[in-house]
Amino acid sequence: MNIKIAIIGEYHENFLPHTSINQCLKDLAHFMNITIDYDWIETTDLVLNPEAVLKPYQGIWSAPGSPFKSLDGALNAIQYARENNVPHLGTCAGFQHTVIEIARNMLSIKDASHEEYPEESSSHLFISKLVCSLAGKTMAVSIKAHTKAHDAYQAEDVNENYYCNFGINPGILDQLQHPDLIFSGVDQDGEIRILELKHLDYFVATLFVPQSRSTRETPHPLIRNFIAAAMTQ
Repeated sequence: MNIKIAIIGEYHENFLPHTSINQCLKDLAHFMNITIDYDWIETTDLVLNPEAVLKPYQGIWSAPGSPFKSLDGALNAIQYARENNVPHLGTCAGFQHTVIEIARNMLSIKDASHEEYPEESSSHLFISKLVCSLAGKTMAVSIKAHTKAHDAYQAEDVNENYYCNFGINPGILDQLQHPDLIFSGVDQDGEIRILELKHLDYFVATLFVPQSRSTRETPHPLIRNFIAAAMTQ
């Protein structure tokens, strides 16, 4: 079997969260005995006609590495995946941009903004700078039962690696509510680390970078299930 994955973001060859995406997809192809073709797609290429660019792909991975060249391009890719039930995995900045896309287009909070983009910033910050950076840290995550995350991990507690300086603004949590939105992983303080949409086949985003813990012998379960979902497209 041959599948194609679109990786959304500007690629940096010396950035571990990027190089580890490439490596984990190669490892998964070997592990699952399939062919995985992947393309890094710059956010500026997704501003005008994202459907034309993304239609050939069976899965969409929103990558780390913000600020991106185009916030709109990054959000368009996530919106396309969500509205067309294309398997989607967002990691680190991909998680942050998923929050913004959900706020703007599912919750109709059109001025929901990300602090890393000053030109887009408003008083309605949904993603803000963390008080304490998580970059380089490994932390425990508690997994909620009966979720896609739990289906993948088959565990209640896991450890994950982080590379981020931004996360969900605690002041907007009462607004980040929707019947289909599940917070399926939290840290020891109850801070959201995994979110998913339950009505879609596979739509998961993590503030951590699961690709950094994926190996050829033991692929990360969230990424393995993402690829498995893409294989059904």
